[in-house]
Amino acid sequence: MMTIKEKNTQFIKAEAKRLGFLSCGISKAEFLEEEAPRLEQWLKENRNGEMRYMENHFDKRLDPTKLVEGAKSVVSLLFNYFPSETQRDDSYKISKYAYGRDYHFVLKEKLKVFLEQIREEIGEVGGRVFVDSAPVLDKAWAAKSGLGWMGKNSNLLSKKTGSFFFIAELIIDLDLEYDTPVTDHCGSCTACIDACPTDAIYEPYKVDGSKCISYYTIELKNEIPKNEQGKFQDWMFGCDICQDVCPWNRFSKPHNEPLFNPHPDLLSMTKRDWEELTKETFGKIFKKSAVKRTKFSGLKRNIDFLKN
Repeated sequence: MMTIKEKNTQFIKAEAKRLGFLSCGISKAEFLEEEAPRLEQWLKENRNGEMRYMENHFDKRLDPTKLVEGAKSVVSLLFNYFPSETQRDDSYKISKYAYGRDYHFVLKEKLKVFLEQIREEIGEVGGRVFVDSAPVLDKAWAAKSGLGWMGKNSNLLSKKTGSFFFIAELIIDLDLEYDTPVTDHCGSCTACIDACPTDAIYEPYKVDGSKCISYYTIELKNEIPKNEQGKFQDWMFGCDICQDVCPWNRFSKPHNEPLFNPHPDLLSMTKRDWEELTKETFGKIFKKSAVKRTKFSGLKRNIDFLKN
């Protein structure tokens, strides 16, 4: 006979698959013992640069029961965003995750449906949904629940699907069957470390957030340091270098989420087109995109930095 716990776990995993998630793993909602000293040290060394929000809610980042009262399980989910087509070679580049509609909204909708389905099937379940916008260490939870391992570029890597996916969570007050972590399969490979043009991966498994091209082009509000000139390899919003060179991303397959398809103009624009970008075109191409985060002025600043 299957226990209620097993039955509920099976339902949740089947429902995740039905809703289009790549994979689903579950871990016990408890304090992240191993992460605490690492996060503390990283912040102490100012590896977060101007991302001061990383210093807020330290306790909540490490303890899901402080986010959801009575939390028992963290359900981690992966959602593919690998595109079938990429930008032209003679273009300034944006990170593949930002090609289509802002993932925060797309995934939040799916997660709300997911939680509703769980309540319909199982009954009164308390919980919250999270997509990279609350103090949740999503990569740590995904690794803990066996969805992949933390690579040397500090991204979550999966043998089956690489790393071009979003991570989201449901933190719920339901007792479930828990998964176990998988082993590390980076081996002696240093492709990501060797390829990073700003040396942001300062040692294996450790990334200095304040030196990452993604940080410079999205998070940094001031001028980009002059000493980084010529290193960005045409990335104007985000950066995929350490993912593009990762051997595990040979296994990435195109997503089938229409909302993540890019605006047609995005793929056809050349460097010159970007240099002549108007506020109007910016608004049209990135209407509901994560690129809006950097604003028109921010993207212009990045393009000017690449041009000089």
